[in-house]
Amino acid sequence: MQKNILIVDDDKNIANLIDIYLKEEGYVTIKAHDGKEALELFFKNPPNLIILDIMLPNMTGFDVCKEVRKTSNIPIIFLTAKSQTIDKVLGLELGGDDYLVKPFEAKELIARVKAVLRRYYSKDECDEKKIVLPNLVMNLNNREVYYKGNLIEMPHKEFELLKILMTNINRVFSREELLDKIWGYDYIGESRTVDVHIKRIREKLYGENSWKIKTVWKIGYKLEV
Repeated sequence: MQKNILIVDDDKNIANLIDIYLKEEGYVTIKAHDGKEALELFFKNPPNLIILDIMLPNMTGFDVCKEVRKTSNIPIIFLTAKSQTIDKVLGLELGGDDYLVKPFEAKELIARVKAVLRRYYSKDECDEKKIVLPNLVMNLNNREVYYKGNLIEMPHKEFELLKILMTNINRVFSREELLDKIWGYDYIGESRTVDVHIKRIREKLYGENSWKIKTVWKIGYKLEV
């Protein structure tokens, strides 16, 4: 499966260089040049890996990492012009998976990207697969949903509907898309079926959260963080 990588660096020359290296290896890339833009792109279309510079405008790479880790455990490789041990240690303690000191060789960057992706996704295939949000945990192996620590009864269609929303945070799905993905293209029912299932899910996950299932008027739904 083709991997998507978010490149975050305020130095456009470096970002463009990394972009070239990764595309030559077959990766799909997207670039951001400050922390705020990086988070907007991350929540709009979560990548498989982030290459994240530490020194950024608006907010540091460490701050970006903290925000990402609230909803996702995807791999993060820190980039830094500094070689002090404290930066490396802090990056790893905040949830970074690796670091690379500038200037670096293209081969070293690619090797680290491949190694981190290999570790993360091979582990994910073997270990218990979970999607985690504050107060909400979905276990994909045993198909259980826990809300605020309590097991929630979630029939098959509700589970699949919630899974699509949880794995595509902030992405808007039309009712027709959700019907196709969950009920199938040959389903004869109407789009109101989706509304009924969303209503049931909301009733089970009611409360104060940093996320919510939001209705997008005349279109459909999204899980908004």
